[in-house]
Amino acid sequence: MQTLRQDGFLIDLGPNSALETTPFFNLLFKELGIDGERVYADSTGSRRYILRNGALHVMPMSPGAFIGTRLWSTRGKLRLFGELFAGRADHEETIAEFVKRRLGQEFLDYAINPFVAGVYAGNPEQLSVRAAFPKLYALEEKYGGLIRGAIKGRRERRRRAETAKQSARMFSFTNGMNTFPAALARALGGDVVLGAAVEGIERDGEGWKVTYAVNGARMREEASAVVLAAPASQASGLIAGLDAALACSLEQISYPPVAMVFTGFPASSVKRPLDGFGYLVPSKESRTILGTIWSSTIFPNRAPEGHAAFTTFVGGSRQPEILDLDDGKLIDNVTCELQSIIGIQGGPSFTLLQRWEKSIPQYNLGYGEVLRRIDAFEAQHPGLFICSNYRGGIAVGDCVVSADRTARRIGEFFSTRT
Repeated sequence: MQTLRQDGFLIDLGPNSALETTPFFNLLFKELGIDGERVYADSTGSRRYILRNGALHVMPMSPGAFIGTRLWSTRGKLRLFGELFAGRADHEETIAEFVKRRLGQEFLDYAINPFVAGVYAGNPEQLSVRAAFPKLYALEEKYGGLIRGAIKGRRERRRRAETAKQSARMFSFTNGMNTFPAALARALGGDVVLGAAVEGIERDGEGWKVTYAVNGARMREEASAVVLAAPASQASGLIAGLDAALACSLEQISYPPVAMVFTGFPASSVKRPLDGFGYLVPSKESRTILGTIWSSTIFPNRAPEGHAAFTTFVGGSRQPEILDLDDGKLIDNVTCELQSIIGIQGGPSFTLLQRWEKSIPQYNLGYGEVLRRIDAFEAQHPGLFICSNYRGGIAVGDCVVSADRTARRIGEFFSTRT
């Protein structure tokens, strides 16, 4: 989570927002003293668009809107009712196989495919439905279907004080998402050592020894418990001496490259109403972008007066090769797409590009074996905990829940030791 402010624009280089899916957010923000800085998305943010045949269509969120939408054909809409009669799978499926079997090809092409690109920057033909969308998978396993499960699952979410992602409120902060980690850093104070390159983790009696380099000096920390929260490829190198098989599995986790292109335009050059969150682009549209967020519409103070701000994502598992283009060409491609899709006239008055060479971990087919190896690793090495977004979900809320779960497990670990 990084936020910049330049020329009157506020730019989030990573997550632009989060969904209020867990009560832990309220607890954390109050404890950190930033609850008053939280801002909720404008009501228009609930309107999401999907591109089909070069035109933007609102994603229907009610039965009436579903019946009237031109996003799917009549045949595609009727196919959805077949979901009530679909059986269970007899093997691990990709999200594409799962959706096509239960909901049909058209729903896959013009709902799930762009959604997966927007969330994971991923490919539904590769992602495991069981690992990447466990709650969706659980609806079939527990209730026998998505429609039945969605209805019955509401009661369980109420008991857990959770909110479904499709109905959770979207939020950010007055000064961008960096407010959250910055507040955490202030609360932790001098307990955090920055700019330290961890070199090794090894067993030290009943505890652990962590060696690291900082400012040219080699340091050592001894601890009863260690949390490894690094990305998979870095974690792989640190545990190779403890578990070569898990290290190999972590090294093979795919992180596709993604570029974030932020553009600002004079509001007068935008010829259509910016009345929503933005839009996602299905792969069938053969465009060079994954989607665009209408940043200045959703939250205040994202653009100077008289301007509109857009955040566009490029690359991912769908088109990783497009990041081989230089910065100027990438920005030109995005500008052309914005001009074509939402009718912007002229070029941008402000641009900023951020490349993420390794963006989001992909929970691809067979990912369950990686998770099983992590569980076995922790069982074999008491006091060493793995907590990162390649385990437990990639969304901000998922990471907060995963962190809380890890903290509780550490507490249990210490209680058994004493």
